[in-house]
Amino acid sequence: MSDEEDIKPKYLRSHRLKRAKMQRQVRKTQRRLTRLRTMYKLFVLLFMFFSCILILKMPQWRLPADAFDRVDSPVLEILNNQIVPSHKILSALRRTQVPTQPIFLVKTSSLRESIMKLEPVEDVYIRRFWFPARLQIMIVERTPAITIAPNVDVPPIAFFSTDGKLIGREYMPLDESYKTVLVITYGSGDDYRNWDLTKISNFKQLAALIESETGEKVEYIDYRDPKDVYVKIPTVNIRLGSLNPSVFDKIQRLPSLIPQVKMINKKVKYLDLRWDMSYMKMDE
Repeated sequence: MSDEEDIKPKYLRSHRLKRAKMQRQVRKTQRRLTRLRTMYKLFVLLFMFFSCILILKMPQWRLPADAFDRVDSPVLEILNNQIVPSHKILSALRRTQVPTQPIFLVKTSSLRESIMKLEPVEDVYIRRFWFPARLQIMIVERTPAITIAPNVDVPPIAFFSTDGKLIGREYMPLDESYKTVLVITYGSGDDYRNWDLTKISNFKQLAALIESETGEKVEYIDYRDPKDVYVKIPTVNIRLGSLNPSVFDKIQRLPSLIPQVKMINKKVKYLDLRWDMSYMKMDE
């Protein structure tokens, strides 16, 4: 066998050994890289886990202990309350403790129930903001229908809402934007505290009909004597007597009577609609 033939097997064996060594080295490197990737993933997961814990422990996720202590608290916003003062809503919130858990775990039902106990409040919507933790409270109030006063010169002391709820003095006076019918009553003979929704609707209907027939705003309904009721409009005082069903028919005479009142040079004390024939009582 020649030298060339003897060199070839040696070369092949050497080549195979080198290739096997390189393959082992590649596998070793791959295993090392796999371990590094695994350790890196584990490190990232641990980092994210502890970061989440630290983030969740930040105080900004929770309402401060003094969240309900003042109206201008930066973590509390009260909206749409025109009748109920903000300090009363704040007092209602204080009936429950400030939640200590993160804001996204807070149940607002107890806060809502406390606010709903306020008489003018019809509904409440509470919105939670997660970071920084804060509350937005949207108040839906009852709509005033008629106001009650004991005298023309005395500010109203109470009001009835459109759903028949009587709201007391502590929520007076009402904002001027509310258009209500003022009813003057002493409460004697027909105690307004016993009025129902039908009674309130009748006053509203009476005022609306007179305004429609005269084109003038009703200033007040004098109900101090339920058997002798007056309605005041800018032009004249209208005497109706008892508020029976026939009153609404008599009011339909007003479009022809009001121009006559305006034409008279003397001062008219009241326009009497109690009888079949209307007449004007002059101021002596």
